[in-house]
Formats: sequence, C-alpha cells, structure tokens
Amino acid sequence: MADILKSLSKVTTGDVVMSVRDIKRTFIEGGQPLHILRGGGFDLHRGEIIALVGQSGSGKSTLLQCVGLLDKPSSGSIMINGASVHKMDEDMRTKIRREKIGFVYQRHNLLSDFTALENVMLPMLANGVEEDVARARAIKLLRAANVAHRASHHPGEMSGGEQQRTAVARALANNPDILLADEPTGSLDPQHAIVVFDLLLDLVRKNQMAMLFVTHDMNLAARADRKITIENGVVL
Repeated sequence: MADILKSLSKVTTGDVVMSVRDIKRTFIEGGQPLHILRGGGFDLHRGEIIALVGQSGSGKSTLLQCVGLLDKPSSGSIMINGASVHKMDEDMRTKIRREKIGFVYQRHNLLSDFTALENVMLPMLANGVEEDVARARAIKLLRAANVAHRASHHPGEMSGGEQQRTAVARALANNPDILLADEPTGSLDPQHAIVVFDLLLDLVRKNQMAMLFVTHDMNLAARADRKITIENGVVL
C-alpha cells in the first residue's frame, strides 16, 4: 500500500491524473439489466478543468460516482496516477478517495451539528492530521473561500452561497489531486452561482488541481478547458 501511495504522489503539471477507458455500469432493475454507462472514456490532466455535459439521465452522476471511487464500474478501467483503482480492495479505494479526491455536490452536504470550521477540519482529522494543524489549514481555506467570518457558525445560520463556499473549502481540505463537482452551483440563484463558480475555478487553478465537473449550464461549461459529453451512456 505504501508503494502505491508513494507513486500516486508523483504528479506534475500536465501529467495524466485520471484515465478512464471503456467504462460501463449496469444495474439490475425488476430482473432486467439497465445499462447506464455503455463505454467510452477520457484522460484528465493535472491543471486541467473538464466540463461533463449531457441530457438528464444520461449517466453523468453515475460516471462521477465511479471515477470518484464511490461505486465500481461493471467493466472497463479507471487509472489514477497510473494505478488501477478499479481493481483495488475497498480499504485501498477509501484511502485513495480520502487523500487524492475532493467532492463538491449540488447541495453542500455539510454536517448540521458542526460549525463551518469543524466541517472543513473533519476530512483532515479522518486522515490522521493533528487537530492544531487541521484547524490552521481549515481557517486558511475558509479565508480563501471568503467565509472565515462564518467559521463558528453552523450551516443553518449561513446563506446558501456561504454554505456552498464552505463545501468548496472542505473539498480542498486534504489538498487532493482531483476535484469532482456534481452541479456545484445547481442549488444557487444565478448571482451566487457565479460567485461560487468563480471561487471554484480560482482555487483549482491556483492549486494546480484537475477538475471534472457536471453541469447543465452551457455558460459554465464554456469556461472549462474542454468539454466531454455523455450520449446514450457513451462517454465521448
């Protein structure tokens, strides 16, 4: 495990951080196969931002679940920094997911019983980071996300935009190589959506991460470095 994680850390700008090939995902519904993903793939490079678009029900969220190691494809391959993550056991997949991948969802998914600061600290504490170190980094991230003034507030005491900016800070807590975002501004009004998306792009570019984000908004998709599409379950 240590050797795999060591190799995963050797990533420089322009390197392929994720490679997906012939990915397929089939579910059984009512005794019948339901083919959600039907093949295709892509490469994602460090420092690159890709928009994933397609009609509702085309398989965008399923693809994100698979490449984010929250689900396993029925067939095909997923490589992260050269490692075949689709073949790994669940413990190793969980470790890579925690250390190498950050997630931003349509809704913030913050824990309501914890403050903004605590929500951002939690991913680091789960990775064994000392509390003082986690707290200092969380404050820095909240400041970068322009919500440091809300550090002691619970999600219910914050606006939708503030909640989502806190969620962005949380996604960056463990300094991931890859950021996955599923309609990250979908629950916000247009004004707040622009603010959050600007923040997301700024932080990703400053930290030279790679980002794959799902969106129905072609204006947001146009701001990506490139666009990939799912049509009839095939990643193009």
